[in-house]
Amino acid sequence: MTGERLAGKRVLITGTGGGQGEAAQRLFAREGARVAGCDLRGAEESARALREQGWDVSGHTVDLSDNSSAAAWVEAAVSELGGIDVLYNNAAGYGFAPFGGMSLELWRHVMAVELDIVFHTTSAAWGPLCAEGGSLINTASYSALRGIEPLGQVAHAAAKGGVISMTRALAAEGARYGVRANSIAPGFVSSPATDGAVDPQGRAWQLGNHLIQRPGTGDDIAYMALYLASDESSWVTGQNYSVDGGATAGWRDDAETDRIRALYS
Repeated sequence: MTGERLAGKRVLITGTGGGQGEAAQRLFAREGARVAGCDLRGAEESARALREQGWDVSGHTVDLSDNSSAAAWVEAAVSELGGIDVLYNNAAGYGFAPFGGMSLELWRHVMAVELDIVFHTTSAAWGPLCAEGGSLINTASYSALRGIEPLGQVAHAAAKGGVISMTRALAAEGARYGVRANSIAPGFVSSPATDGAVDPQGRAWQLGNHLIQRPGTGDDIAYMALYLASDESSWVTGQNYSVDGGATAGWRDDAETDRIRALYS
């Protein structure tokens, strides 16, 4: 299936080697975008597969935690595409530990791979975005919106909370230039990265907190990003969108539900 929701849009997406970024790259290309993606690994292969299907996609191996490498990729991609309409900061690393056992090294690592990388790419793209206007999309997390004790997420929550606040501030600064900035806060999404980072107990706990009790998919997130990248969201900026199966909306207790049903059956 193909569409035209992003026809002609010049898009940069980070983290396209797999998971949410790969899903977004595929969806955006099929909706008419020209896409430049990057990742620590896998970006070239995922782009090649789409090019073989006729889509305008390129992939690059980049360490976004290195500011000069991130800036060089943004500058090359903008030059390759002839400008930029959308920057989708999807990529992120991770690091979890209970706060009592969290080292300064781990704290700084998480800030580097979850918050600093958003600064690195956005600072390089800011001038071109402001020159023509466009959409900035940042990936946060539902961990920024609620405390999650079993998973040791203090650093992760702080970094992603920073992403949300940074997004709102950029929306304010970018409005006069026609730049919109929004963030997406996913719940538990099944991907190679999250599946490797969370043990079975943590996975079960997270799914138990979703009203819709299944893991999210890359496509679940990509469709929200598609809306924010398109002109359909032209009056939307400074917002954070939770795509989390209802995890931040309420709590589901199947045992209690079954008990109440039994009373009235």
